[in-house]
Amino acid sequence: MSHRPETLAHAPLGRESAYPAQYDPALLYPIPRAANRGPLGIVQGQLPFIGEDEWHAFEVSWLNGRGKPIVAVARFRLPAESPNLIESKSWKLYLNSFNQTRFADCDEVIDTLARDLAQAAGAPVGVALFDVDADALTPRRLPGECLDGLDIDVSDYTPSADHLAVGDEVVEETLYSHLLKSNCPVTGQPDWGSVMIRYKGHKLDREGLLRYLIGYRQHQDFHEHCVEHIFTDLMQQAEPSELLVLARYVRRGGLDISPWRATPGLAPPSPLRLARQ
Repeated sequence: MSHRPETLAHAPLGRESAYPAQYDPALLYPIPRAANRGPLGIVQGQLPFIGEDEWHAFEVSWLNGRGKPIVAVARFRLPAESPNLIESKSWKLYLNSFNQTRFADCDEVIDTLARDLAQAAGAPVGVALFDVDADALTPRRLPGECLDGLDIDVSDYTPSADHLAVGDEVVEETLYSHLLKSNCPVTGQPDWGSVMIRYKGHKLDREGLLRYLIGYRQHQDFHEHCVEHIFTDLMQQAEPSELLVLARYVRRGGLDISPWRATPGLAPPSPLRLARQ
């Protein structure tokens, strides 16, 4: 197990935790983004990107006014400019605190979630609830061309921007890989994901890009910071005029996290879920 970062000194992540039966917003544990952004040269308030952390929660339930359980799937959108992210286990514990709590209707649940999450994040958080059979939750494929069929030798499992190279041709293309893997910075547990890169600029060497992405295989960091790391390295090494980096991480503990970061001015990507989410 890795050393617990100072920002997680009192977080529930990696500890035994009681699961509360009644609503408790104090369970949410905010983590300042600045500590991880500093080493990348990212200054809070002067972000080189726009973006969101899109969360899906599959273990959402509460009681209606007559005590009958209601279940739903929630989608949350936490803006990249928020000063804090929210530690995932604390988020799970918070959501479970709704299980035996009565609410008048879905609107009251949404308003409660939006208020509490905004308080923890330091910025407004988008909240939507879906029926578990909703078509909006149907899995889809990432757009673009998959890199995973490239027949390459790999010996480096730490992220190195040295693998990133470009040619003279200017292109606009979308590439993706399902080989993204990083590790939790506290527990060391593996976090599996897919990553999509859409850019306009000098053509990236695809073998080098795939080696670079595979380099996160032993890297310990939060999902959000891995995406910002990838974005920063690509901007510095390839200097594209437009760039979008989007990751779709596999569900763990009833939550999946899908951060995206893009150059200012680009339209946000459409929400989607992959088959393994």
